[in-house]
Amino acid sequence: MLTIDVEKTGDVAVVRCVGRIVRGAEVRTLRNAVFSEKEIRIVVIDLSDVETLDAGGLTALLSLQQWAGNRNVQLKLVNPSHFVNQMLTRTGLDQVFDISTFEHALFVLSAPDCRHSKYAAVC
Repeated sequence: MLTIDVEKTGDVAVVRCVGRIVRGAEVRTLRNAVFSEKEIRIVVIDLSDVETLDAGGLTALLSLQQWAGNRNVQLKLVNPSHFVNQMLTRTGLDQVFDISTFEHALFVLSAPDCRHSKYAAVC
């Protein structure tokens, strides 16, 4: 089972996931939660309480990455649980996604415009 809580502030949506991101209803729940957010610039997916992630879940994250890219939306994965981090590393997807701690994501999000900042390299 997957529980999702979405908190939107301005043009930033934080999607907190608790449970399992696996093929079937859980994947649809995650996609629907993200797709339903309108007028967003950044989607932060908090994976700290995700216990299990299967191939269907990895595919869902990839499709969300593609969806975001097509809409000029940044997708950030934060605080992946140990299991999720292992899955992302083993599949090489840790090199595909923007993965950070929640604290780093908050720092980046609080920057006025990271693209023009002298700290752009850490954004």
